[in-house]
Amino acid sequence: MEPLVSPMVLWALSSLQVVLILAVLLVQAVLIAGLLLARSKQRKAETEYKRLSDLREATQSHLNEERFERESEQRFRDVSDTAPVMIWVAAPDKSCTYVNKPWIDFKGSTLEKEMGNGWLEGIHPDDVENCRETYFSSVDARRPFEMEYRLRRHDGEYRWIFDSGIPRFSPDGIFLGFIGSCIDLTERKESEVELKNAHDELQQLKNQLEAENIYLQQELQLDENVGEIIGQSDAIKYVLFKITQVAPTDSTVLITGETGTGKELAARAIHGASSRKDRPLIKVNCGALAPTLIESELFGHEKGAFTGAAGKKQGRFELANGGTIFLDEIGELPPESQVKLLRVIQENEFERLGSSKTIKVDVRIIAATNRNLKAAVEEGTFRDDLLYRLNVYPITMPPLRQRKEDIPLLVDHFCSTYAKKFGKQISSISPRTMQNLQSHSWPGNVRELANVIERAVIHTKGSVLQVVDQFEHVPHETVPTQSLEEVEREYIIRTLENTGWRVEGPYGAAKILGLNPSTLRTRMIKLGIQRRHATGS
Repeated sequence: MEPLVSPMVLWALSSLQVVLILAVLLVQAVLIAGLLLARSKQRKAETEYKRLSDLREATQSHLNEERFERESEQRFRDVSDTAPVMIWVAAPDKSCTYVNKPWIDFKGSTLEKEMGNGWLEGIHPDDVENCRETYFSSVDARRPFEMEYRLRRHDGEYRWIFDSGIPRFSPDGIFLGFIGSCIDLTERKESEVELKNAHDELQQLKNQLEAENIYLQQELQLDENVGEIIGQSDAIKYVLFKITQVAPTDSTVLITGETGTGKELAARAIHGASSRKDRPLIKVNCGALAPTLIESELFGHEKGAFTGAAGKKQGRFELANGGTIFLDEIGELPPESQVKLLRVIQENEFERLGSSKTIKVDVRIIAATNRNLKAAVEEGTFRDDLLYRLNVYPITMPPLRQRKEDIPLLVDHFCSTYAKKFGKQISSISPRTMQNLQSHSWPGNVRELANVIERAVIHTKGSVLQVVDQFEHVPHETVPTQSLEEVEREYIIRTLENTGWRVEGPYGAAKILGLNPSTLRTRMIKLGIQRRHATGS
């Protein structure tokens, strides 16, 4: 029996099925490929959209940061411009990038001029190198600093500035430069200087008072018998007249006279009648000090200045500052000390032994001697320029033999003084004893008389003074009988002759006599003094 469908037909049907299946598969592949392509495009679109969104967000964020930075910088400028201090900002390369308004106003400058290294302009020349070194080294080391320097203000005055700076770093630790501030501390500096000066002055006054106290205690122990100048003779009246003339001035006085005539009393009288009477009168006996110690005694010394100098010591000139120094026996001053004394008289300054610090003093000098200083100048033992400086206003103390009419007054004074000291009651002295006292020549002058009376008081048993000394009789010496006006007239004439009859000027007679030129001319008319030489007046 034959099959219903032939093989050919079956093969054709099978081929058709295969083709259909392949077509389906191809369509499915195309669909799948399309889907995959669409998915890929979608992913790309999504990625690009995200990228654009991120870029937009980043751009917006950057813009926001820049705006915030500008706003922050403006706020910083607004705050710093109203701050009561000067503020500055520097870059990592040390150059200045900003200063605030108070800085610009202080210097009278502009922001552009202060940029870079312009801020260094105006620093005091003595401070600029140290200022530059401190700033640059601190920036290199990234460490804070503080420094003081003088900065020129807009009016040209240099003011003391305190400047401090600290390094700046970003959140990531990147070095951004420095920021700092400055304040004007001139008033504080001046206050510190004033306080130090006041402290030094207080310490100096304390030391001076202590030294004066010690000195005055020593003076009281050594010289309890100092009294006023006693006498009514014309010779002593003329001395008192000259003392009243020169005392109110600050002129240097040279008192000459024999030993024991009362040169120290005259010095005390001058000081007591001067404007310096509330300050001490410091006495130095130049003849009683060893030549190696006299300079230390006059000008002081520092610790270790010489062997035995265990501590610092003020000299007599420092003790006498504001007062008067009495240089007794000035003719005994060694030549090397004469040089230093001359400088004190000329410039009112000296240095202590062992010190280079110059000390300024305000001292009036009264010198005294029993030597002939002009002869000493000729012999080369005394400086002529020092003599000229000392002999501004000379006063000669008369010896007791030229003022014997004062002996009764002096005897009464010394008798009362020593009687009180020894607890005795002495009321009189015999005429014969007084005659013997007045007939003596008194080579030791008032000091010898005082010693004689002291011994007499010690030996006296009753109320009548008994003098135990035996005096040698010497030929009677004529006592001057000139009046005070005659003595004054002769002295003025002698002074005028020494000055070539020049009345005015630094070397005129009025200057030497301590008188006003018009006063001197009035005295010349009153005393009948006429000019003998027409060499100028």
